[in-house]
Amino acid sequence: MGSVLLQSGTPTPTGTANASAANASAGGPVTTLPETISGALGLSGTLGDVVGGLIGAFLIANIMLGMTALAGPWAKRKITAAFTDRIAVNRVGPFGLLIIVADAVRLLSKELIVPDGVDRPAWDLAPIILPFSALLGFAVIPLGSGLQLADPETGIVFAFAAASIASLGLVMAGYASNNKYSLLGSLRSIAQNLAYEIPLVLTAASVILFAGTFRTSEIVAAQTETLVTIAGIAIPGWYAFVNPFAFVLFLAANMAEIGRNPFDIPEAPTEIVAGYQTEYSSVYFVLFYLGEFIHIFLGGALIAVLFLGGPAGPVLPGFVWMVIKMWAFFLFTQWCRSAVPRVRIDQLIEIGWKGMLVLSLANLVLTAVLVGVIA
Repeated sequence: MGSVLLQSGTPTPTGTANASAANASAGGPVTTLPETISGALGLSGTLGDVVGGLIGAFLIANIMLGMTALAGPWAKRKITAAFTDRIAVNRVGPFGLLIIVADAVRLLSKELIVPDGVDRPAWDLAPIILPFSALLGFAVIPLGSGLQLADPETGIVFAFAAASIASLGLVMAGYASNNKYSLLGSLRSIAQNLAYEIPLVLTAASVILFAGTFRTSEIVAAQTETLVTIAGIAIPGWYAFVNPFAFVLFLAANMAEIGRNPFDIPEAPTEIVAGYQTEYSSVYFVLFYLGEFIHIFLGGALIAVLFLGGPAGPVLPGFVWMVIKMWAFFLFTQWCRSAVPRVRIDQLIEIGWKGMLVLSLANLVLTAVLVGVIA
């Protein structure tokens, strides 16, 4: 692996990073979850790949759906209530946790209202595309403890490409709804994604220059080096410490991509009702919010992989650390939702094209120069 080491010496693991990351650091093959499953079942060849892939995908998808079910109906309310000095749900089950079941029954049992003049099947496909694109992105994310579906050479590129499919669903929802507010919301979504996806990818490219690879497992492994030792405490070489400016840029652009405050203007209720999802109800409404929260966790996973050492961390298993980092990002989004005011659409676009783009290009050039000098 062509990673750039900032400090010479023997690599020092930051904690219990999984065996796959260790193999990647050594240049060896990474054992993916489907390979582990097919080996445990005694299957080989195409049949083993198919069975292992299906079981592995089912497992990863259910982990993410379980986290989303906890985050949407329950954690979001509890966190927002804590920020605004309220109580939130506490009557339905212990700690209000059964609100998850209650909300699921309530929303799924509602009538699916199809407005006149909608363009089907585009109207039906739009809410399916959003959660699908987010779940597809997790196919290449190393969750730790051997939980990684695939590890292609262009893994991080695949993750960004999969996440960007959501833009297609937003356009389809707005156009097919035969509603002016929905169309406005979808157009705002595309304008926002164009303005912030370019800085997002450019900032990620600066990390790739440091790591020397597009493979997600190797990007994680490149951060197992010790950056500096202070008073006997080893500071890991996470790229958030190596290049904090890039970390802040990526965090801001990521907030715009997932549509959280102050960048939630495509569905601003004070201006365009609910934007692209105005005409959706019942199970389709659930799918939209499911996709939104899975994308939040995918954004947290990308931040963890690119800047926070992925599943690396002391004492606890790698998977636990990865979950902690994704939930930390979710907590940050909810804090922004409660504390940061929404910007106008013209301000949002201006920040993206005139601010974030210029800063991300400057960061990429400076990183290239720095890597060239060190190399």
